[in-house]
Amino acid sequence: MAYSTFGTSAAGSRTTPPHGEEDPYRYQLGFGNYFSTEAVPDALPEPGRNVPQKCPYDLYSEQLNGTPFVSYRDTLQHVWMYRIRPAVAHARPRQMAPNPDIEACFSKQNPNVHFTPLTHEWGPLEYPEEHEQVTFIQGLKTIGGWGDPTYKEGLAMHLYSCNASMGKQAFCNNDGDFLILPQVGRLDIQTELGHLMVKPGELCVIQAGIRWRVSLPDGPSRGYVQEIFGSHYELPDLGVIGSNGLAHPRDFEYPVASFDMDQSNWEVVCKVTGDFYSYKQNHTPFDVVAWHGSYVPFKYHMEKFVPLACAAKEQCDPTIYTVLIAKSKTPRVSLSEFAVYTAKHITALDTYRPPYYHRNMSTEMLGMIYGEYHGSVRDVQEGCLSCENPYMPHGDAYKAWKEATTAELKTEVVGRDALSFMFHINNHFGLTKFALERNPSTKSIPGYEGEFWDDLQGHFMDHLEEINGKLAAAGLPKLGEKPV
Repeated sequence: MAYSTFGTSAAGSRTTPPHGEEDPYRYQLGFGNYFSTEAVPDALPEPGRNVPQKCPYDLYSEQLNGTPFVSYRDTLQHVWMYRIRPAVAHARPRQMAPNPDIEACFSKQNPNVHFTPLTHEWGPLEYPEEHEQVTFIQGLKTIGGWGDPTYKEGLAMHLYSCNASMGKQAFCNNDGDFLILPQVGRLDIQTELGHLMVKPGELCVIQAGIRWRVSLPDGPSRGYVQEIFGSHYELPDLGVIGSNGLAHPRDFEYPVASFDMDQSNWEVVCKVTGDFYSYKQNHTPFDVVAWHGSYVPFKYHMEKFVPLACAAKEQCDPTIYTVLIAKSKTPRVSLSEFAVYTAKHITALDTYRPPYYHRNMSTEMLGMIYGEYHGSVRDVQEGCLSCENPYMPHGDAYKAWKEATTAELKTEVVGRDALSFMFHINNHFGLTKFALERNPSTKSIPGYEGEFWDDLQGHFMDHLEEINGKLAAAGLPKLGEKPV
């Protein structure tokens, strides 16, 4: 027998109403809050006690820690679950066949990973053939990354394309946290702690160690995934911005308790250092009747982001669009920053408005959820992903530069009906064999074949007479003359 029920927050905490047909679930609000929720009245133990001798309704108490036991209080993350059967009740895990399109170790010693200064771009992943049944997990393809989950440091970037729901199969990532960005098709995600309906334009974070599965209410789906090792996503500090702006904590949505009563056979797949293991059990893994804690999956609608781009002059760094960060082991240096580009007013006068020519120590990975990208070098269409490697120069084409330096500047709204994003990854980025060799959507980037920049002019030379006049007036030698 299978039966589902959905709860609300305990102790009168606010939950959202269902969002309509496209999202039937309720959510708790507030980034980083400590939540309490139960699907059956009085299923949580009385306050002040996590492990009573006997839990209400003879439930089993179980704790999941997302940080070490000894952690600073502001970083400590864990959740107490009260479930019908403990998660330990399963058969012996067995290693599955290797997946050549998944990588977790990004090292020069790994022959399947290549580091390069070149810029790369990939089109949308093709959907599986209709006769193939490919689930979200089977449809993951690693593009690249750096670090290693065994060191609890680093990350991976994946694309996914799938056409089948997971059925009676759950997934548990023991390597790190997933940040999922669907580009086509909603993802109906059932986790141990409740349900999330994630549509294009929303992000979802599912932490390491939590079991979950994906159903596809709209049919085939594709999108992006960033996976971080040994860290968790946080809101960036606001600093001189003050109290408001960027992503508001209240707009992050967390599931309410929900559970199934299902005593049929299930499979749980675990990912450990990029390898897959599976184990069987004779009941559903989604049997948590109540829980309280802070280690909880969440989602966020990126159109709610508050851009702070209006200025009288100059450009802000792209980090002004940051939604989430993940910290590295190096103090005050991020592992990754996730920025989102929504519609915004551009008001700066006497300012070069396109991205200026620049070289960054970070890898830049740009993707497009919907709309049009207006850069002049890359053709980033919906579902595409591009990679600019550290310290390599990039910027708009010469024609775009000429237009931007001569145009009449007026206040304008850019990015209407468009949503794109960028990951700033603060290290070298190793690309996989799938990204370089097996992905049929790999594109050639104009500007890196040697001819694209040949028409670029050094207009400084047009001002030599003016410059030499000023040098002479200052008693200095003209350009090209040797000092006396």
